[in-house]
Amino acid sequence: MTIKLIATDMDGTLLRDDRTFDYARMEDLLDELDAKGIRFVAASGNQYKKLRSYFNPVNPDRVTYVSDNGALVMNHDEVIAESTITRQQIDRVIAWNNSVNPGMENLIVLSGHNGAYVSNHATPEIIGMVKQFYPVVHQVEKFKNIEDNIFRFTFVWEQGIDVHQHIQQLRAEFGEELHTTGSGFGTVDILAPGVNKRTGLEQLGDIWGIKPEEMAAFGDNGNDLEMLRYVKYPFVMPNAEDFMKVRIDNLAVNDNNHNGVLDTIEALLAGAFDDNASKIFDK
Repeated sequence: MTIKLIATDMDGTLLRDDRTFDYARMEDLLDELDAKGIRFVAASGNQYKKLRSYFNPVNPDRVTYVSDNGALVMNHDEVIAESTITRQQIDRVIAWNNSVNPGMENLIVLSGHNGAYVSNHATPEIIGMVKQFYPVVHQVEKFKNIEDNIFRFTFVWEQGIDVHQHIQQLRAEFGEELHTTGSGFGTVDILAPGVNKRTGLEQLGDIWGIKPEEMAAFGDNGNDLEMLRYVKYPFVMPNAEDFMKVRIDNLAVNDNNHNGVLDTIEALLAGAFDDNASKIFDK
């Protein structure tokens, strides 16, 4: 088994429910990965600045970032690749939402270079919620007047709402013009066509000369599927929804609240898995 790149989702995967992870173990693990020449990639729906901030306790420059579900790829603050959606596409998605959801029972968040954007009608409670995921939040009167490169258009529904029907509606409406994916926590992300976490890994693989057969990845939700199906060694978290466990055979050693990603990486490095990512229990 040869692994040269390990990628992980964050929420529900590397991060515990309190959005922390074991910093001391991660630092030791990064030392081991560096010594073995293995790249470590955080691949998330989070914005780059938020994603990077999670690694401040272990030096964020030791990590490469596939942020906004693949729309922005960064390494040492250098832009590796970026994919934006146009103003016309944003207008069309808003018009679609107005037609099928006239009561505006969902929240719209646009993710750009200079922060996140929400309506100026958003309440302080909503702004506080958005700031848990976006370091900088701007309130605007009209989304069409935003002067920024927009990577991701996000709908947020109330917790408990089944977003799969909305995903199917959006895919039926926009086809291949835009990429629609569920991102957990009642959210649906809309990106430029063909953009997902897999494309981020492909771009990094091209630069570093790493093939998918030399990659491992961890995830827990629908926006991880392209990435997990791309790499040779995919792992889904035990805490993931059942549909993910049907699509990806290999389970991480533990769930997100019990260091599942760290435990599984250490097991991989120790040779506890075979070439099909199946656990070798007698080791």
